[in-house]
Formats: sequence, structure tokens, C-alpha cells
Amino acid sequence: MELFWIILGSIFILVGLIGAFLPVAPGLPFSYIGLLILQILHSPFSLTFMIVWLLIVIIFGFVLDNALPAWATKKSGGTPYGITGSILGLIAGLFFPPIGFVVGPLLGAFIGELIAGQKSDRALRSALGAFAGFMVATGLKVIAAGVMGFYYFTNL
Repeated sequence: MELFWIILGSIFILVGLIGAFLPVAPGLPFSYIGLLILQILHSPFSLTFMIVWLLIVIIFGFVLDNALPAWATKKSGGTPYGITGSILGLIAGLFFPPIGFVVGPLLGAFIGELIAGQKSDRALRSALGAFAGFMVATGLKVIAAGVMGFYYFTNL
């Protein structure tokens, strides 16, 4: 039975890492569930460790995921259409890996800004801002999921 829980925890960690890349999947909570499963089985982590990671999951997974792209878009003169376009572009880009992961969000943000009525030079600038904010938030989530995976597999 313990093997079942270890495999299930490993699946949660891997789904969490994949989900950190995708805007439609909550990756970090899945990774945290993997840590929780290991904690219940063997208690390798302290309570402080688990609370700190819970806070990281909440901050990176929910707050930064929404706030950072919006802030970067606003700073570069963009609109919510740029953020929405960036997310839709990433989803479309999933069908054309690996270049689609980069071109999709940028092109989506640019098209979103054009739909919002921005001129092409301003749309490009705000699309770059939306793209940068989105990529930084995604990068932080991937790093957090990777570190949780590292702790999971080294403490197995």
C-alpha cells in the first residue's frame, strides 16, 4: 500500500511540474499535495517547512500568477486584452512546441492589444510587457514546482 502512495505522490509532483507551465492547470497545488503525501507517509519535513511551502504555493500560484502579468502589462501601457491574448496564445502555442511556448504568448498579447484598439507600435510594447510578466510568473512557478519535486524525490 505504501508503494501506491509513493507512486501517487510522484504523479502529483510530475503533474505539478507540468501544470506550472500551463495556465489552465494549477501546478503548484498538485506539487504541494505530493509533498503532503510524503509527509503523511514518512514525516521527513518540519511543520515550518510545510507552512513555508504552503505560503509559497499561495503567493506564487495565485497572487503572482495574476498580479505580475497585470502589473507588467500596466507598466508597459497595456490592457487586459493583452493579458488574455497572452494566455490564449500560450494555449495555442502548446500545439507547436517548443517555439509555440515563446511565440504564442507574445503573438497572442500583440493581437489582444490590437483588438483593444492600440496602434501597432504601442501594441507591441504592451505585448512585450504582458509577455515578460507572464514569463516571469511562469518561471517562478516552474522553479517552485521543481524545488518541491527535488525535496520530494531526495526525501523519498
